[in-house]
Amino acid sequence: MPSNERRYVIKLGCPDRTGIVAKIAGFLTEAGGWIVEADYHSDPDTNWFFTRQEVRADSLPYGVVELRKRFALVARELSGQSDWSIVDTGAKRRVVILVSKEGHCLYDLLGRVHSSELDIDIRAVIGNHTDLASITRAHGIPFHHVPFPVADPEGKVAAFAQLRQLVDANSPDAIVLARFMQVLPTELCADWAGRALNIHHSFLPSFVGARPYHQAHKRGVKLIGATCHYVTAELDAGPIVEQDVIRVDHDDSVADMVRKGRDIEKVVLARGLRWHLESRILVHGNKTVVF
Repeated sequence: MPSNERRYVIKLGCPDRTGIVAKIAGFLTEAGGWIVEADYHSDPDTNWFFTRQEVRADSLPYGVVELRKRFALVARELSGQSDWSIVDTGAKRRVVILVSKEGHCLYDLLGRVHSSELDIDIRAVIGNHTDLASITRAHGIPFHHVPFPVADPEGKVAAFAQLRQLVDANSPDAIVLARFMQVLPTELCADWAGRALNIHHSFLPSFVGARPYHQAHKRGVKLIGATCHYVTAELDAGPIVEQDVIRVDHDDSVADMVRKGRDIEKVVLARGLRWHLESRILVHGNKTVVF
């Protein structure tokens, strides 16, 4: 999309029926809306319909607030169960990143933002260690240290309360767990549902626990990869946004596998974040449609 062309992105999911496309197209046509991108998917297993459409902002006689107000009536006519949203590409998307000690995903995202590959506003980086404070501040981004005490349940509850306060103060469109080695409590998973993205290696559920690359190396695996998914209360089991793999062989050491695994984690997380912020992902149950 040209950087100077502002668009409104409409996403909708609802029970499938005839006339959905005509209803939306008719609404936009009547308003003078110029559709520049349109995607559709009908899922026969769930009888659910999904669509994503981009409309030139300058083709409409009103702004995004009025568009949402009017489109709400269309969505209600289609189904009381419809799930929809409208995003204005003219508003820079806000992101908060959560980290621990491993920096490869953070370095990659910071580099993409610095090179204007990702046009986003990283509002803050929050870490339960200080290892990544310097690189964050070198990019002019605030770093907040929230220590998580070991074997202190009350201290951990307080730490998560502080984490929530710092994150919510920035009203982020995405919360990225960039190798953040803490399990979010159920209430945070619920409050940040559809906004919190996590990345992990693809060995689950085969190789769980500590040293998964060592376990995989002993088994002689030939493919390693990464999964980006939305965070839910069930650990590492949320709706999958993106996955990819890379081949390894008998010559690769554990260190080689770790390096390749980190490479694929960076790429998969960056893709997943981009698609989320471009409003390309529709979630239904524990599955996603990515346009």
